[in-house]
Amino acid sequence: MKIVLALGGNALQSDPKDKSPEAQLKTCKETAKSIVDLIEDGHRISIVHGNGPQVGQIVAAIEAAQKFDEGNVLFPFDVCGSFSQGYIGYHLQNAIGEELRNRSIDKTVGTIVTQVVVDKDDQGFKNPTKPIGSFYTKEEAEKLEIEHGYIMKEDAGRGYRRVVASPKPIDVIEKDLIKELVDMGNVVISCGGGGIPVIREGGMVKGVAAVIDKDFAAEKLAEILDADVLLILTGVDRVCVNYNKPNQKELKQINIEELNNYITQGQFAPGSMLPKVEACKKFIMNNKDKTAIIASLSKAKEALKGLSGTKIVY
Repeated sequence: MKIVLALGGNALQSDPKDKSPEAQLKTCKETAKSIVDLIEDGHRISIVHGNGPQVGQIVAAIEAAQKFDEGNVLFPFDVCGSFSQGYIGYHLQNAIGEELRNRSIDKTVGTIVTQVVVDKDDQGFKNPTKPIGSFYTKEEAEKLEIEHGYIMKEDAGRGYRRVVASPKPIDVIEKDLIKELVDMGNVVISCGGGGIPVIREGGMVKGVAAVIDKDFAAEKLAEILDADVLLILTGVDRVCVNYNKPNQKELKQINIEELNNYITQGQFAPGSMLPKVEACKKFIMNNKDKTAIIASLSKAKEALKGLSGTKIVY
């Protein structure tokens, strides 16, 4: 089967207190085992990953350098996103490549720095809410707004932070290259962090300050590749309703009508499980014969066999 995997933060950094590159590479080596399990079973795998902590670290480091010396450049946010794609992609392809060699599987792993098209009129741009980077005083925030055009908002009494939009993906610039590499049997890492958000202006493509949700980016890639399965891997075995309550219920399989009812009830947390179930819903609605699964990273293989995870059906 052709599978698009969406990797959550737990697949990259298992210890939230240790955000070092060494810790990330160590976690990636564990993640690689679950991924190569699927490759070993004969599946063609494409990988999309998040970049929340990593791009935040990159932005904060650049901002700290600029505070120390104003001669240091504040790189645009889309450029910081490209930094994170290279950083995370390198660790993943290193770890997956090593695991493939350990099992004598002859596969090539590669990362594509990917531009993902968004609509410049997307509602997300009208009310940016995604905080990134360092905390600033009110005076510092006002200076950044004037000098760099940032949108700064107060963050829970901790100071001011820059906020950016979170628009939906509508196309992938490098889609033909990705599709060609996947069809040749390669393991491709793309749309990292949801992709570098770009807009089309005439015949040009221009980067914008935004964060694309990696689950929606994975769904768009799964459409483009005509994948059989969209497999969103996270930190829980199954999607639950009444989460963390005495009447918590795990969902083994759910159809679109039931899913819509739960979404209306507010059962899924925004920024957490909600984008995952909405991405799965979109994938199934576009092709009723496809499969979408939300499962834990450690039980990816079992989830494909119906032994774990939550399967979303039409």
